[in-house]
Amino acid sequence: MREMEEELKMFIKAWACAIISVSYCYYVSQKIKAGVFRLICFLPVCALFIVLPLFFSSAHFSFITSTFFTSIANLKLILFAFDKSNLFPAPPNLIQFLCFICLPIHPQRNPKSQDPFPKWVFAVKVLVFGVVLHVYNHIEYLQPILILGLYPLHTYLSLEIPLTLLKDLLTITLGFDFEPIFNEPYLATSLQDFWGRRWNLPVSAILRSSVFIPVRRVCSYLMNTKRAIIVGVLASFLVSGLLHELVFFYVTRQAPTWEVTWYFVLHGVCTVVEVIVKRETSVGRWVVRPAVSRLLTVGFVVLSAGCLFFPQFKRSGAMERFAGESLLFTDFKHDLFIFLGVAKYQNNM
Repeated sequence: MREMEEELKMFIKAWACAIISVSYCYYVSQKIKAGVFRLICFLPVCALFIVLPLFFSSAHFSFITSTFFTSIANLKLILFAFDKSNLFPAPPNLIQFLCFICLPIHPQRNPKSQDPFPKWVFAVKVLVFGVVLHVYNHIEYLQPILILGLYPLHTYLSLEIPLTLLKDLLTITLGFDFEPIFNEPYLATSLQDFWGRRWNLPVSAILRSSVFIPVRRVCSYLMNTKRAIIVGVLASFLVSGLLHELVFFYVTRQAPTWEVTWYFVLHGVCTVVEVIVKRETSVGRWVVRPAVSRLLTVGFVVLSAGCLFFPQFKRSGAMERFAGESLLFTDFKHDLFIFLGVAKYQNNM
């Protein structure tokens, strides 16, 4: 418990540093035109965001700082340095700018679209997540096939639940409509559908702006449009793999094995092949029922993740650390509420 308190204090300090640094970028952008010189002014902040995750031993805090700051915020700052992001023109106030840079959120493209799923589905996910966390107490009794499904389910729920709550809170406080973080990825009917329209939509939007569009534009001078798009897709998956490799390093503190990078390269190649096959058979042949295509898509994602994405986490015990810290945080909140209740009672005496 003492160690968790120290980690929490360091986490608060890290966010304070991030807020000050991003505030500096906001005011610098008002004085310096978009271009290389603005990027040079942003580089010290980018370097700080690369160092911040090293101050944590907690799996959760290492993951949050490396994902939010090292990966997402740095890409957004680079885009903003050239006025190429959704932050151009800059938000009218500092609070909005801080939220858009530091958090994995993205303005909704179609504000009129509504979530087709009832609210109770989210409550079910929360209950399932609680069960998943307690399953780790008996993981030694699970068959390998069950563990193969446990890790992806844990990853999905541990991302969607807090990020959805964060999105809803920001929607209320800022008055913006944001893209859903996830769009029921277990219903994906293809890899293109999974990565492009259902899984981690804010990050997909960032990679589209920072990697896919620039690479496609450059390649369009060297090859035809279709090939330029293919190279852009492959480059996006490669960069995503390298960023995940970096996050894995911060969490496990082990040398990269490049398994995660190969996971995204594999999915990039398969997505390209899938798009080409769809294009060549667009006349209506080879129609696959949605139930079958969903089973094939999710099955491929889970099986390939079991072979390439999760082995490093499994060897380092990171997934068990994530589960243990989640349960420890729950106990910490319980003890905190008891402490506050006792203190209030004593003050009323």
